[in-house]
Amino acid sequence: MKLKSIHLSHYRNYSNLQLELNDGLTILVGNNAQGKTNLLEAIFLLSVTKSHRTNHDQELIQWGQDFALVEGQVQTENYSYPLSLQISSKGKQAKFNYIDQAKLSSFIGKLNVILFAPEDLQIIKGAPGLRRKFIDTELGQSHPVYLQELLTYHRLLKQRNRYLKDYGRSTKFDDLYFEVLSQQFIEQAVKVIGYRTKFVQDLARLAQEIQEELSGQKDQLTISYDASHSRLNYQEIDQLAQAFTDLFAANQQREKDQGVTLYGPHRDDLSFYLDGKPAQFFGSQGQQRTIVLSLKLAEIELIKELKGHYPVLLLDDVLSELDAHRQ
Repeated sequence: MKLKSIHLSHYRNYSNLQLELNDGLTILVGNNAQGKTNLLEAIFLLSVTKSHRTNHDQELIQWGQDFALVEGQVQTENYSYPLSLQISSKGKQAKFNYIDQAKLSSFIGKLNVILFAPEDLQIIKGAPGLRRKFIDTELGQSHPVYLQELLTYHRLLKQRNRYLKDYGRSTKFDDLYFEVLSQQFIEQAVKVIGYRTKFVQDLARLAQEIQEELSGQKDQLTISYDASHSRLNYQEIDQLAQAFTDLFAANQQREKDQGVTLYGPHRDDLSFYLDGKPAQFFGSQGQQRTIVLSLKLAEIELIKELKGHYPVLLLDDVLSELDAHRQ
């Protein structure tokens, strides 16, 4: 897969930019604050419809303008097609091959992009929510149907949380209704966990080999997808629904008191170990960056396995804090 051209209109510091891209390597050179990272961000946005730097879409719109527009021409082995994403106060409007996309989930995956940026260190060092976001973003590119399953999960989670908050301490609490709601939630949770577990297993298989090569056989990388409770064994997916049912039954009063769902994929985490030690606490800055780079390179190979083509690779300041051998 290749990105043949990119056009930006009113995007951050770009009033208007039209850039034609040749096959092979493209290097962006310039002083600080000229927009090199903004351009990479725009390409990433065109892939997953979200920025990797901010959760506020209005920040992407140039000051004093009403909208920002990102357009690109994608070339695959058999097809060539345009993509466009417009951001305004009304939301996002995506087009694939000039046709409006009713759902953003149907747009994601039309351009496969892997981005390595300084912010990615937070995958190792940051909060669990950032690691879940990493899984969901990358998994959504290779399996767009996963995004639909995830949206359904979050809708059911919101309904369950609202009922716990509104009626958890009330005499109006309906046990039968809550049981039905919980079973729907559990069924969807198991689907999400199934996708995530397979993705992490495949990613770990590839990342371990790459980590050893980058570190000169010095670092043994292990990646673990951690459940929200020790009683949930993700390796026994066929028994997971019953495990959730038993766990919720044993902790129903706690959930009523706290007014929130205590267990599920929304509280899972991803752990990284170097030679058996948690990399978040014992890995050097260079080792942590190498783990992230190994993850990104593993994603490239995984997308090639799943979709039959290599994605577009974006590297932003990739060599900083890596020693000469790792570079």
